[in-house]
This record gives sequence, structure tokens and C-alpha cells, in this order.
Amino acid sequence: METRRILLDGVATTVTREGDELVAPDGRRLPMDEPTHLPPIQPSKIVCVHLNYESRRAEFLAELGPAPTFFHKPTTSLNAHGGEVVRPARCRYLNYEGEIAIVMGGRCTHIAPEEAEDYIAGYTVANDFGLHDFRDTDAGSMLRVKGSDTLCPLGPGLVTDWDFRGKRIQTRVNGGVVQDGTTDEMIWDMRYLVADLARTITLLPNDVILSGTPANSRPVQPGDVVEVEVDGLGILRNFIVEGDVAVREDVGAQPSESEEVISTAFGGDWEFRGVRAPKRG
Repeated sequence: METRRILLDGVATTVTREGDELVAPDGRRLPMDEPTHLPPIQPSKIVCVHLNYESRRAEFLAELGPAPTFFHKPTTSLNAHGGEVVRPARCRYLNYEGEIAIVMGGRCTHIAPEEAEDYIAGYTVANDFGLHDFRDTDAGSMLRVKGSDTLCPLGPGLVTDWDFRGKRIQTRVNGGVVQDGTTDEMIWDMRYLVADLARTITLLPNDVILSGTPANSRPVQPGDVVEVEVDGLGILRNFIVEGDVAVREDVGAQPSESEEVISTAFGGDWEFRGVRAPKRG
């Protein structure tokens, strides 16, 4: 079963997908891509795992510890299917990261991994955009990198009774495939991520956990169309736009173009590989 949240007569409304139509509570039927979509759920928190796909780990030549590490995206970063993702003026390194989002269904604390599925409501597609111009700030929290406005599109819908095993995840930019992997690459699966977090953080209904991305996250430009498709979850489509307002220069750390920024934006340690990062216009 798939549910979506859309604007219907100006009001946020939960609808059910039936084939290529969306069915409203009053029985009205609408073409799937006609309405303005909203994020399919309203979470109290969005927690994201760092490296969790083998191809991504290998791309960064990373040695992982025995357990995953996490970061946080504020709910103000939420975006939806069909929404515009803003690259602020004076910034250059906005990267896509196609992911699968776990959506919690019940209050969850202190559970074993084998119990986690009882607390998961379903799954949706996500794009964990990163604004790597701020990679040198915030002491590793990635608050501005991953938490800036519009950088967490979710959708198009929430799908229940979906088995995460053996599913393909693919990201496309302007129709060309740029990421292509499967959930079998995951180092820590969905159940493990839920149980690990729930040891010390109470997970509430509608909370979201982003479960990682395959290799080949790269910068996109204003005018690009980015799609993430996951078997059985659908296609999340977003449009990259240039922000109308530049990042203020009179306060705070400024966008930078350090070796760390370039290395992360273009996929690994370019210096040690003897490769120069591509020049961007």
C-alpha cells in the first residue's frame, strides 16, 4: 500500500495510490503527478547514517569501525517530490545522494534488531543532498552541509509491506544514470540501524532514518533534474535552482573550496590518487 500527502483544495491531504491515480478521502481521483506533493510524513527528527554502502566505502578508501555513525538533518530541510532544491548563491558543490528512508510506525526504544520490523511503518525514497561548500565548518556535525533548507526531499509516497532486501537504487541526472547499486551492498541493514539508534534515542511515529547511498555522489548545477528510483518505492524527482539570496558574508564561516571540499564533492581523496578534481564553471 502507498499513501501520499498532497495539496488538495489548498489543504494538506493524505491520499492512497491506486494504479496511476491518487484517491482522496472524498473519492476524487487525480492523475499521480498532477497535484503538488508534500513530504509523505511529518517527522519529529531525521537521522542519517554515514558510509553504509560498500561501493561508497570503497570509493573513499574508508576503514569503518564495528558500528555505524550518524548525523542529523533538521526538519526544516524537508522537501518533497517535484520540489526545488536550492543551491545558495556563492555555493558550487551541491551533491545528490540517492537513498532509502526508513519511516517509523511506533514508539521505539531499546529493541533487538530482529524486533525492528515491528516498529517500522514503511519506506520512502530520499535524496540526502549535501552542500559541501560548508564541509570545513561545524566541527564534523555536517549541520549546514546536510541540514540547509530544501536538502531533504522525501517521496513520492510512503510504502508499507516492502521488503528492503535485494532492491535496486538508481540516481539519474537529466536522464543519465549516475548512481546504481542495490541494498545488498548495505553494511548495516535497516533493522540494525533502527535498533542501534533506539538504544539511547527514542524513535517516534513518522521519524525518518536515511540509510546511506551508493558510490558516485557528485555536484549538480542549477537547471539539472535529479531522479532517485528504488524498486517498489517509485521515483523521487527534484529540480535544482540557484538561490535568490547569497549566503551572508558579514557573519559566520564562508563557503570554501579546500582540499576536503573538493575531495568529498568529487568522490574520494583526489590528492592521494594523483587525480585532479574536474574544474567547475
